[in-house]
Amino acid sequence: MNAAAPSQDAGSVSGINAAQVTAWMADHTDITPPLQFKLIAGGRSNMTFMVTDAAGRRFVLRRPPMGPLLPSAHDMAREHRLMSALAGSAVPVPRLVGLCQDASVNERDFYVMHFLDGVVVRDIEVGRTLSPEVRRTMSVALIDTLCDLHRVDIDAVGLGNLGKREGYIERQLKRWSEQWERSKTRELPIFEKVRDTLMSRLPPASPATIAHGDYRLSNCMMDPKGPVAGVLDWELCTLGEPMADLGGLLGYWFDPNDPDQRGDPQTTSLPGFPSQDDMAALYADRMKVGLDRIVYYRAFCQWRLASIGEGVYARYLNGQQGEQGEALDLDSYKNSIPRRLGNAARLLGIATA
Repeated sequence: MNAAAPSQDAGSVSGINAAQVTAWMADHTDITPPLQFKLIAGGRSNMTFMVTDAAGRRFVLRRPPMGPLLPSAHDMAREHRLMSALAGSAVPVPRLVGLCQDASVNERDFYVMHFLDGVVVRDIEVGRTLSPEVRRTMSVALIDTLCDLHRVDIDAVGLGNLGKREGYIERQLKRWSEQWERSKTRELPIFEKVRDTLMSRLPPASPATIAHGDYRLSNCMMDPKGPVAGVLDWELCTLGEPMADLGGLLGYWFDPNDPDQRGDPQTTSLPGFPSQDDMAALYADRMKVGLDRIVYYRAFCQWRLASIGEGVYARYLNGQQGEQGEALDLDSYKNSIPRRLGNAARLLGIATA
C-alpha cells in the first residue's frame, strides 16, 4: 500500500482518539500497544488510517468522516460484515481484526483489518510506474475478480438478507436522489431529467448478486505483478444488479476514444490499459451475457457518480474530511459533476438544455 510512515505524534491525528482507541485494541485484539496512527491519503469518503503497533506490525483502521452524516451512509458494520462473509471465497479481501460499535471510544463505529502489501493505482503517476504488460494484466484481473464476485452464492456465504433482491435500480434511483437533495450545493435540473429518463427506461433485472457499488481500479489493492490482492471500500455494497458494477467500473475508466471523456489524460489512458469496450467485452465473455443493455448502466452510473461527487464536494466545503494528505481542486471537482450528468444525458440520447 502506498502510505506514508506512521506519525510520531499519535495523539494529534485528526479523527482518532489515540488513548481510547489504543485501550479498545488492547482489550479486544492482539495488537500490541503503544500504537502510532497515520491518515492514509486518498480517501474522499470514509477516513482510513494506518496503525503500527509496538511489534512493528501494520494494520488499517476505517471510520466515517467527521461532522454530520447522511442517513445510511458510512456503515462500518456493513463493510465489516461483507469482508467477513467473503473471507475464503474467490474474492480477495483483507483479513479482519475487529469491529467497534461503541461511539464513546472514537465518536463513530470503526473496524480494523490487516495491512495489505501492494499498490493502489489511484493516479496516473502510479500508473506510469507500471509496464504496459502489467497494466493489461491488472485490467484483466479486475474483470476476473468482478466476475468472481458476481458468482458468489449469496445464501451460502450468509448474505442472502443483505438487501432486497428485487428493485435494485429503483432503490438506487431513490437513494441517490435523496442524497442529492441533502447534499446539493446548487440547482442542476439535468439531474432530475436524467433520473426520470432512467426510471422510464428500466430494463429487465438480472438475477441478484453481490453488487459492490464502487468497484474500480483505485478501490483495489493490486499485486505489483498485476493480480488483485484485495478488494476495498465496501460501504456501498448490497444485493442487486451485476451490470451496474460493470457500468460503474467503466464510469471511472478513462478512454481516449470515448467522446464523453474530457480533460487531462487519466491513468487508464496509458498504453496497455484496454478500452471501455474491451473491458465490457471481457466481462460479457466470462459471464456469458449480452451487452445490449450496457449503455443504460453506463448512463445510470454516471448519474449516480454525480450524486456521490456532490456529497464529497459538500463535505470538503464543510470541512468534514479531516486533514487529508491529498489536496482536492474544488473548482475542477465541482465542474466534473455537471459534466457527468451531461455524459449520462448523451448516453441516453436526451437533450441537456
